[in-house]
Amino acid sequence: MLDSTNSTDQRLNSRVFRIMAATTVIAAGTSAFIAPWRVSFGLLVGGLLALFSHSWLKNSAAAAIRLSANGGAPEFRLAQFLLRYVVIAAVIFSAHTLDLISLPAVLVGMSSFVVAVFVEALREFYFAIKHREEIS
Repeated sequence: MLDSTNSTDQRLNSRVFRIMAATTVIAAGTSAFIAPWRVSFGLLVGGLLALFSHSWLKNSAAAAIRLSANGGAPEFRLAQFLLRYVVIAAVIFSAHTLDLISLPAVLVGMSSFVVAVFVEALREFYFAIKHREEIS
């Protein structure tokens, strides 16, 4: 049962990651034709940061669970979670200071996770309706 759940979680994470990547490519690609380059680059940076954050969170959460099961130090887990935000903030601050990005575009790009969750919810809703049993 545990292997089945783990496999299902891995497939879900993989789908969410792919949808986030596709959303980032589509948003940045589309904006390249209709928006200033700073907006396009901001969408790309925001999307890449969202992918980075998602991947780091998945890995650090797994490490935190392993540490917790083995009685590891909670300070290490807290430092990992905070470091993720420090890295993201440093990248955004640096790019904004160098006038390479549009800050609102970065925030929109970082919202690719929200789009991925909505797409996954619609997918699950579709399969729930498709595979439901008829009521007599």
